[in-house]
Amino acid sequence: MGNPVSMSSDHVQSAERSATATGAAARPSSAEAPFLELLARGASADAYEQPVLLARAEGRAAGLIAGLEHAKTLALRVRSELEGRRRCEAELSALFETAHDLAGLRDLDAVLQAIVQRVRSLLGTDVAYLSLNDPARGDTYMRVTEGSVAARFQQLRLGMGEGLGGLVAQTARPHVTDDYSKDERFQHTVTIDCGVRDEGLVAILGVPLMLGHRVIGVLFAADRRARVFEREQIAVLGSFAALAAAAMDTANLLTETRSALADLERANEIIQDRSGVIERASRNRPSSPKPSAPSRTSASSGCSSPGSGISAASSSGPSEGSWGTTSGAVRICCARWAPTSPAG
Repeated sequence: MGNPVSMSSDHVQSAERSATATGAAARPSSAEAPFLELLARGASADAYEQPVLLARAEGRAAGLIAGLEHAKTLALRVRSELEGRRRCEAELSALFETAHDLAGLRDLDAVLQAIVQRVRSLLGTDVAYLSLNDPARGDTYMRVTEGSVAARFQQLRLGMGEGLGGLVAQTARPHVTDDYSKDERFQHTVTIDCGVRDEGLVAILGVPLMLGHRVIGVLFAADRRARVFEREQIAVLGSFAALAAAAMDTANLLTETRSALADLERANEIIQDRSGVIERASRNRPSSPKPSAPSRTSASSGCSSPGSGISAASSSGPSEGSWGTTSGAVRICCARWAPTSPAG
């Protein structure tokens, strides 16, 4: 039977070795540690190259450098995932705020201005702007801009099919270019090209504002440098375009409702005025005298008595009724037939 003290010592040493191994597994390796620190402080993507470059400059072992490269790749992937989640949160927050603005819509221009401001902030572009269709003139015009510095650009009008915006309005589909001046897909005009050049725009993204199947305008995001817009950014701009179209529709309905209410108020005022005129005329009209009832006499039996004022004909023929007046009243006596007596 072995010495119990020796066995206890062996158990302690074994536990210490196990704890040491567990601690080593819990601690990040020397290759991972610098990248975790970069993630914790939200460093830029360029900063993740520094640990690898430093290890190579110090002549570290190839195995350590390979571990650093692998850790860098994983760290950049995590960083990208975190950025994507933060971006989604910001986009949802901005969309919620815009929807809240629409719920309390009072000033359409203020809502549209807020939309282009949020588009510019979320997509990180130099300029954002919104154009609307003008059915009377058959073209589109600038309604609101954010970040623009050129007056000629802010006053641009685009014919249907002209430029990137005109093509978006004509086809009802998003269009994007990373360098507008060199892109031959679009119908370039002197007016549009001069306006874009004054503003210094290079990359442009435009999506349609749709009401049902009808295009009412275009929402843009643009940069003064070459840039590739990603699908997620196009989707975000499309969401804001849908909200802008809803704002336009709501504003039109409010305008129509206010106009109808104003018409009803005017009609009510006219009715009240006419009713007052009629009421005043009724109060001021003089009352007309009532007609006197006809007097009743003994003529109700059908003939008049002598001296009644009615003259009679000869007794040899029919007694013809005649008109006569007595006491100012008109009386009518029926004709009475008086038979003649035979001769002799």
